[in-house]
Amino acid sequence: MLKQVKFCLNLFQAKLSRYIVTWVFTSIVVIEIAILIPSYFRRQDELLSNLENVSTEVFSSLVYLIQQGADSQEILKITSQKLKPNSVILGGAIYQANGKLVGTFGEKPTISHIHLVKDKIIRVQSKNSTRYDVAWPASMFAGKYILIIRHNSTAVKNELFAFSLRIAGLIFIISVFVTLTTILTLGVTVIRPILQLRDDLVIAGEAITNDSDDPVFSTMSKKRQDEMGEVILAFYQMFARVRQEIRERQQVEIRLRNEQEKSESLLLNILPAEIAHQLKQQQSAIANRFDEVTILFADLVNFTELATQISPIELVNSLNHIFSSFDRLAQIYGLEKIKTIGDAYMVVGGLPNPHPNHAVAIAKMALDMQQEITKFKTSTGQPFQIRIGINTGSVVAGVIGLKKFSYDLWGDAVNLASRMESHGIPGKIHVSEVTYLLIKDEFQLEERGIIKIKGRGELTTYFLIA
Repeated sequence: MLKQVKFCLNLFQAKLSRYIVTWVFTSIVVIEIAILIPSYFRRQDELLSNLENVSTEVFSSLVYLIQQGADSQEILKITSQKLKPNSVILGGAIYQANGKLVGTFGEKPTISHIHLVKDKIIRVQSKNSTRYDVAWPASMFAGKYILIIRHNSTAVKNELFAFSLRIAGLIFIISVFVTLTTILTLGVTVIRPILQLRDDLVIAGEAITNDSDDPVFSTMSKKRQDEMGEVILAFYQMFARVRQEIRERQQVEIRLRNEQEKSESLLLNILPAEIAHQLKQQQSAIANRFDEVTILFADLVNFTELATQISPIELVNSLNHIFSSFDRLAQIYGLEKIKTIGDAYMVVGGLPNPHPNHAVAIAKMALDMQQEITKFKTSTGQPFQIRIGINTGSVVAGVIGLKKFSYDLWGDAVNLASRMESHGIPGKIHVSEVTYLLIKDEFQLEERGIIKIKGRGELTTYFLIA
């Protein structure tokens, strides 16, 4: 019992339940009132008719006296004698057919002969419903007299009030009973499943938002074979479909993110991060001037001859291992690898981000490259050798073209660095005078002397020893 009461209280807490209760209760009250109002007036007519029946004695005596030929005064006297204490007849009036008043007895009625319509009985109740006047036309008394009787209708008023209370009580009881029956029926069949479906929607939203496991829906605990069951099933199917779509989309997003990361990684392997960012923002040529950078060129000695002695796969693998070790050194010293051309390797210090000790960093990397190259040999046991050239100066760096982007350097400093490498000695690090002046206090160098450089004439150069 307590469980049912609690269930009913919970139903009335729902807005939908309150709307239904209000609508059902109001509708039933209106319908009952519309049905029972005629009953009220029928009861009123019945009670007033009973009052008129009491007047039958007066009516009958008047007819008898007229038949006996009594004069008007005798008729008034005998009629007035008919009044009894505590009678519902309070008084009356007798008129001749021509409208002349014969006389009144008891309480005078409020209507007179002038209110009569030919051959019709007139009935008038007072505003406070305590008096009820009835007028009989002359046609009912041989065309000689008009009789008006005043009744005490207080009892009728009280009876109608009690009748109204009974009707109102009946309407209320019927309305409450039908409303409760309706809300309980709807509560079990409609409202409670709707509330459960609402809660399941909240749970489903949280599960989707938090990407948690599929929740247990309370609406699915019982299979229904009606329209509500179809709605619940459609909701569950929709949730499963949305969950599947979201998971597929997440998988696509993960794949796209992985591909994007691969693309970013590939782009950063081709271009410096800052240049890659600029390139994604604009498609026009990118060029920047740097007043002082240090460029290093390295070239494998006798590589062309070596290429004829080993297989292409071994050749490529050897280059890959050697240049990969150089790439790691460039990363350690914060330098920017520019490119490889065949068996040549180019790296620069001081761009695209400024490097306060770019010449020193390049010098350290050059020495480490000499150490690294000793670790590699061909399948025939033949060691590799490199020739390194270094120069410092101003350059222009950037990306040009629309396809197969490459970050490159231009300027006289680049050309001289290349000449330092090509005019160098295998196993040596050939340094220009400009670079020498920047690193002489931190490294051991020896003067090579004045040599003739193609396109530049005679220049003093140096070897970086340690």
